[in-house]
Amino acid sequence: MDELGKVKRVIEKQSPVDEVLLVLDATTGQNGLVQARVFAEVVEITGVVLTKLDGTARGGIVIAVQRELGVPVKLVGLGEGPDDLAPFDARAFVEAIVSG
Repeated sequence: MDELGKVKRVIEKQSPVDEVLLVLDATTGQNGLVQARVFAEVVEITGVVLTKLDGTARGGIVIAVQRELGVPVKLVGLGEGPDDLAPFDARAFVEAIVSG
């Protein structure tokens, strides 16, 4: 984690950092919350990206992370290709969890 903080400081010497996205694998479960806490202690997170939402993972951990960190979910990964990253749609996300 010290290296993460160092990377951010080095980058900020060249240009301000406007966005810091925490990328979480939807299959990690509660471990994702622990990772998010540690990450947020080192750098200020501005949003969350949830990957592997196309499989059996329901992504419920993202709700806990969002509540704890108070940052929005910005993107979701719905596949393995570069075009499979999509803006987060809260309504569709909730409907998928409830209907599942």
